[in-house]
Amino acid sequence: MVGAGPNGLAAAVVCARAGLSVTVTERAATAGGGLRTGELTLPGFRHDLGSAVHPAALASPFFRAFGLSERVPFVIPEVSYAHPLDAHRAAIAYRDLDRTAAGLGRDGPAWTRLLRPLVDRIEGVVAFTGHQLLRWPDDPRAALEYGLRVLALGTPAGRMLFHGPDAPALLSGVAAHAPGRQPALAQAGAGLLLAAEAHAAGWGYPVGGAQAIADALVADLLAHGGTLRLDTEVRGPGDLDPARVTLLDTSTVFLDRFAGPALPDGYRRALRRYRYGTGVAKVDFALSGPVPWTNPLLALAPTVHLGGSRVDVERAERLVSGGRSPRHPFLLLAQPSVLDASRAPAGKAVLWAYTHVPVGWDGDPVLPIVREVERFAPGFRDTILATARHSPAELAAGNPNLVGGDILGGAVSLRQLVKRPVVSTRPWRTPVPGLYLCSASTPPGPAVHGMNGWFAAALALREHFGISTLPDLAP
Repeated sequence: MVGAGPNGLAAAVVCARAGLSVTVTERAATAGGGLRTGELTLPGFRHDLGSAVHPAALASPFFRAFGLSERVPFVIPEVSYAHPLDAHRAAIAYRDLDRTAAGLGRDGPAWTRLLRPLVDRIEGVVAFTGHQLLRWPDDPRAALEYGLRVLALGTPAGRMLFHGPDAPALLSGVAAHAPGRQPALAQAGAGLLLAAEAHAAGWGYPVGGAQAIADALVADLLAHGGTLRLDTEVRGPGDLDPARVTLLDTSTVFLDRFAGPALPDGYRRALRRYRYGTGVAKVDFALSGPVPWTNPLLALAPTVHLGGSRVDVERAERLVSGGRSPRHPFLLLAQPSVLDASRAPAGKAVLWAYTHVPVGWDGDPVLPIVREVERFAPGFRDTILATARHSPAELAAGNPNLVGGDILGGAVSLRQLVKRPVVSTRPWRTPVPGLYLCSASTPPGPAVHGMNGWFAAALALREHFGISTLPDLAP
């Protein structure tokens, strides 16, 4: 296994549990990829280097089989996410669907009609979205309910569903987790899935940070005879010990370079046509206390979307997609200290924030992000003790899988959800015998769910070892 991100570790655990000899080789000094936590600013302030909130992990069939919630303590917030429209008014997505609808006034019934069928059939929705799309769904009713709503919200017709500003803002914020122009089918699909998960299992946070998930995977791997090699860079097959199967939790760029001439020309052309999306610029803050939100409800939300109204969010995302920097960018903020006191010294707090930026952007993200937070939390800058800034290029230098600062393993579009990175019923298999790709550049795409690794490992076990029954993964 090359790469110790969540998908690489998931694949490694499955193979080790099946009785194989497994070695994971990782370039970084710690395992986890996007699942790492460290003191980026000041001693005692623990920041997530990548992902912070984990709705997909709690809903994932792989992590449910793995017993993640038994291995790692999670805090499930009462407020899944919040979206301020101005300094005093905010739309709140509670875990409780009915409570959320009640806060949306006359749009409450429409919110319930939109999301209740998905929440009630969340396992079917997750099974449909958490696989490659060239297959018959396990729960056709769930897939139909989800698909009809994606078609509605992913087109201008979705503007007719609501009357007030709050519900559209809530949806535009979750849709913007997948950067790109709105309305669009892929962005609508991402937003609907996240919104449904917010009212089902909730948007959980692992106590102590995302590293706890990676540590649980590593512990299971080692307990079942696996080996982990850190601080070891792989450039080609010659850097690895001989093996019957190699799985890459890497970018398509690395796959092209790693396998080189062994790949057929058509496959290499497909890899080179695979498109990466806009980058992100991220800032981690060590704070002297909680963010001084004007609206006190925002202090209850570990996840906050800043961007104003739906029109404002759509404008910002459209400008970034067109290669321009908006005056008021969309921001995604995580403030885990509202739930987890272990993340900062007593009375202090950590804040994680990123914004989408045009391809090739090389500016300083601190001032734009601070300025936007100040719109909704005057005095925020006075709470800042230290910052750690990360441009798209710096993110890519720290983790080469983040090509151009793209944290999603490739642009999220309808085309690239089917062609990820090639159109195939077995997209994890490469044309090179025994070589598989299992990163976010394969179905079902990005998020911390481990499903890419699970599917690739299951395919490799069946094709090369004659193992068709997956091993028990429970603690």
